[in-house]
Amino acid sequence: MNARSITTVVIGAGHNGLAMSRSLTNLSIDHVVLERGDVANAWRHERWDSLRLLTPNWLSRLPGYAYGREHGGSDPDGFMTMSETIEFITGYARYTAAPVLTQTRVERVDPSGGGYRVTTNQGVWHCRAVVMANGAFGIPKVPSASLAVPDHIHMITPRSYRRPDQLPDGGVLVVGASASGIQLAKEIHESGRPVTLATGEHVRMPRTYRGKDILWWMDATGRSNEHIDEVDDPVRVRSVPSPQLIGTADRSTVDMNTLTDIGVEIVGRVCSIRNGACQTSGDLRNLCTMADLKGGRLLRTVDAWVIDNADKREDVAQVAAAFPDGETLEPTRVPDTPRMSLDLNSGEFRTIVWATGYSADYRWLNVPVLDHKGQLRHDGGVVRAPGMYAMGHTFLRRRKSSFIHGAEDDARDLSVHLAGYLANEHQRAEGWR
Repeated sequence: MNARSITTVVIGAGHNGLAMSRSLTNLSIDHVVLERGDVANAWRHERWDSLRLLTPNWLSRLPGYAYGREHGGSDPDGFMTMSETIEFITGYARYTAAPVLTQTRVERVDPSGGGYRVTTNQGVWHCRAVVMANGAFGIPKVPSASLAVPDHIHMITPRSYRRPDQLPDGGVLVVGASASGIQLAKEIHESGRPVTLATGEHVRMPRTYRGKDILWWMDATGRSNEHIDEVDDPVRVRSVPSPQLIGTADRSTVDMNTLTDIGVEIVGRVCSIRNGACQTSGDLRNLCTMADLKGGRLLRTVDAWVIDNADKREDVAQVAAAFPDGETLEPTRVPDTPRMSLDLNSGEFRTIVWATGYSADYRWLNVPVLDHKGQLRHDGGVVRAPGMYAMGHTFLRRRKSSFIHGAEDDARDLSVHLAGYLANEHQRAEGWR
């Protein structure tokens, strides 16, 4: 099969790749979007059945496209189901007529002649620029302690989990208390299986505050738009766990107090597993106290912003009148003596769910841009290789970067940078003649 040439190859036809495609089109940069499966492939095949977006529908937007306008949705304060999310993204692909090639799996990317050679199962592309829009959530991160789990314990990650009835009957240990972990702990417990939740560092947020969704406050106060250049420690903020925030039909808060109330046992983080004994940390109370303090500081920031803006915005004045006093988070209730050893050979546990996060999948990338930990070296999505870019990472350029509504601003910035790179490359080539 003959190699084809194009200016830019975008890898991935999820919301990030499609947002970048629209931005490149706006700048008249020719490109192709390569997708290993179908549009919105990860949403179709790597999410559990009951999952909803943790962002409210009114916040769902992509360049030139928004829920309730082009999409036609009628529940702005709700949270999209997976089927609705897939339709939102595929509808956007249709709306923009994005040049997507589906069932085209990227197998290798190599430097080639000042650009890149992109090898796929459908042939080879030569290009001057590559945008890796496959995101940072390609491979579940499972700790090495899993290698010592007894053979009779069923292990699964959120990527392959679909519903409780695929699990064996009996107790379940959920490891990880971020957005995925708390939702799965609740769902699995409600299926009749006893659940223990092993909790590490986490970010606590209420679903609503002073009558508004917490993400309304994040958006209104500008916190969602905080740029990576404005934070003291970019490495630290990019490693912060996702908030304990899930989308529910009734907009309810689900946190560790919620789980305790329904009978989920809370223990510390998993430290080691040896001979069937799972040792957990003794710092559960400290971890919960820190999460409570940080959550409280966020709410006090909101309160201060309300005071400063109540006389400037009618909607804020209405909030101030309806909720004149700020609310406080109930402290996380921690057992007086949480268990620090779980016997995996006792029959108490039949399943472990490793809700311990994800890492990006760059196994096909043959360009020296990964550090010694396998992390992509980039500056706000501008990768440390000429003409190479990345989309969809946590706090890539802004706090909102990993969310659907964060793709628009990042795609605009990076496409402008890419256009400048192409123009400078052309000028250099002209100078050499």
